[in-house]
Amino acid sequence: MKHFERKQINLFFILLFCSSISFSQNNNNSDLDEDLPIRKSKFQTGFYIGSYFANKYSASTYNGYGFDVEGTRNSFFNSLMYQKIVNEYGYGRGQYDYIADELGVDQGQWDFTESDMPVNMHYVPAIMVGFNIKVPVDETSAFIFNLNGSKLNIDGNFTITTRKPPLSNPANNNNIQNFGIRGVEQRLLFQMGFQKQFGEDEKLNFFGEVGLVGTLTKFDKNTIYINRLQIDLTYYLNQTTFAAPGPTRRPVGFGVGAFAGLGANVNINPKFTLQLLYSPSFEKVNIGTGPKLKLQNAIGLRVYYNFLSKKTNTSETPPLLTQ
Repeated sequence: MKHFERKQINLFFILLFCSSISFSQNNNNSDLDEDLPIRKSKFQTGFYIGSYFANKYSASTYNGYGFDVEGTRNSFFNSLMYQKIVNEYGYGRGQYDYIADELGVDQGQWDFTESDMPVNMHYVPAIMVGFNIKVPVDETSAFIFNLNGSKLNIDGNFTITTRKPPLSNPANNNNIQNFGIRGVEQRLLFQMGFQKQFGEDEKLNFFGEVGLVGTLTKFDKNTIYINRLQIDLTYYLNQTTFAAPGPTRRPVGFGVGAFAGLGANVNINPKFTLQLLYSPSFEKVNIGTGPKLKLQNAIGLRVYYNFLSKKTNTSETPPLLTQ
């Protein structure tokens, strides 16, 4: 978390530094061009960078059950975790028990039941970046089109119960051992809305925005960690000797919701506009079971570039031709 915060702070100061350079360069050239009329383009482009705080509702998609080819959540005995821990790496089919080695117990001297399945699945705050377009209607209002993306990490934990304390540490009388599970998810947000500024100051004003958001979500990775073992849950190794579940489907879904925004608009110079933005959104993360509209939050920095061109000065009378 500290590394994440440092990264956000560094990015913020880099953007401010670049903006200050642009501001100083514009001031140096303003004396030469101050008498030339300026024409603004009909749209502005920019980029967004910020922090994205996802609602934990859909984090249960990564709880180790997995989904069949029809997209239905597996039962416990057909779950990815049971197949991996018990039948592939454990003693379930009479093969060598690698799980016992990691637990420090004799072969087969442990249990993994449904009560050991992951709990406390939650998203970790993530970085979101995007490309934004603004089409002004007048001096204070505009249509906005945003494409923002983020890669999210999901964390949780599960347990395995040994039938007696581990041999590697006789002083430890705890038969329940905790381990980590992690997921990775990709999200792409398509936003279309309307933005309005409030105030008449030339440099600093507040603004609000509202619109529709489409959220494209892709289930990317799901991994469990048992000491030195890292077990990928996104596939199952089919064996010829034993029956095995068919290939699993990595959920991908698209849902429609709404977003809003509130922040400060700073006109740094004629070419650059800076916006500090808090943006809540009701998004439907359409993967897993029972997807619903849930509140997500984001805080970030948006920078627009204004395409400018100099108007042709036609006020001067052309010289008369002499015969």
